[in-house]
Amino acid sequence: MRVLLLLAISYLYVLANAHIFVYHRFGDDKHASTNTTLQELEKEFQYFNDNGYKVVKIEEMIKKLNQKEKIPDNWVALTIDDSYKSFYTNGLPIFKKYNFPFTLAVYVKATEKNYNDFMNWDEIKESAKYGTIALHSYGHAHLTHLSPEAIYKDTQIAFDKYEKELGYKPTIYVYPYGEYDEKVFNEIKKFNFDAILNQNSGSVNELSNVLDINRIALVGNVNIKQKLKYTTLEATWMEPKEYPKDNILKRVVAKVDPSIKSIKLYVTGDVWRDIKVKNGIIDEIVNIELKKERVRVILSTDYYHLTSQIIIK
Repeated sequence: MRVLLLLAISYLYVLANAHIFVYHRFGDDKHASTNTTLQELEKEFQYFNDNGYKVVKIEEMIKKLNQKEKIPDNWVALTIDDSYKSFYTNGLPIFKKYNFPFTLAVYVKATEKNYNDFMNWDEIKESAKYGTIALHSYGHAHLTHLSPEAIYKDTQIAFDKYEKELGYKPTIYVYPYGEYDEKVFNEIKKFNFDAILNQNSGSVNELSNVLDINRIALVGNVNIKQKLKYTTLEATWMEPKEYPKDNILKRVVAKVDPSIKSIKLYVTGDVWRDIKVKNGIIDEIVNIELKKERVRVILSTDYYHLTSQIIIK
């Protein structure tokens, strides 16, 4: 029995080892909270090369997911959100140097209105020679705050302007701020994208939902070896589904593999808690006062094998 249990637990880890990372700015000291220095970028890229990782087009992962095939453990995909100009001027030359493909998610309004810190359409077209161009909304709003009609309208405007400028339809959508809920998902899904990317820590395996793909943020000085340890805990979340009106998170409810007997819980602003799992069911009264408008709820067996849920006030 003990051998069978160990095999069951180890299988959970074998499933999820491919990774997608997300960057924002490059070599831009004015915005440290979203910046990756060029030295840090070279360090990470060299680590991939030196340790047998293969940086692939995200379409290759999407194809594997659609075919329910195992994604090789050493696969990595790289994404860049917001289409800041520093990617074109500073980051792109390094991607080209290492011959690494990427997915660039375009904040359409910033490009259309020629915002100072963002790429223009010519720079985006040039970048498309080396990577994939994804859609990152029109107005980069907090979509969970919008009505379904407003979400659809924002996406339609972005979709049409993208197609007009680039000459083809976008196939990949990236949530602004990585924020979404059931309402947002249902509206974005109407556009029949091949994939939708979130910003939840974890990894990608044959069980991953192609319309809810995990990505891990990289910013500042990164222990890339540690980031590559993250794997996805398969779970079904029941609570929380939304931000509590009284700011008190009362309960966490989820379903995981029955072989898991205990698990760690973390809520933004609180501490890690060890809780019991009964027959694969987590049902914990927590009564945590939420002090931030964006809260991440995490369940993990060991800090690295995890699932998370974002709730927005």
